[in-house]
Amino acid sequence: MKQVYHLSTCSTCKRILNSLTLPKDILLIDIKQQAITGEVLEELKTQFGSYEAVFSKKAKRYNEVKATISCDEDFRALILSDYTFLKRPVFIYNDFYSVGNDRSAVERLQEKFNAC
Repeated sequence: MKQVYHLSTCSTCKRILNSLTLPKDILLIDIKQQAITGEVLEELKTQFGSYEAVFSKKAKRYNEVKATISCDEDFRALILSDYTFLKRPVFIYNDFYSVGNDRSAVERLQEKFNAC
């Protein structure tokens, strides 16, 4: 799989994508237009250990729903129900995975996609 899940209206996603030299065979998927699938989400859980690891606690609606979260499956259900709960961007490129926009994730992306 060679995909990037991002939000086209997100300035952070735009900044990160513009800073990378992406291969032509990578598919850019706007999560607002095409939601992440349960199958892809399961693959992310396998890679990162939990659904919570790919869940965005910065989402505006998080405060509304945090009291309802009692297990990892609740994070999964929320991500599948509303694209804003997915940490972004999500990169899946063969055996390389990256989720989120923290400094270490961006550095790993730059190492992977801007190598000389």
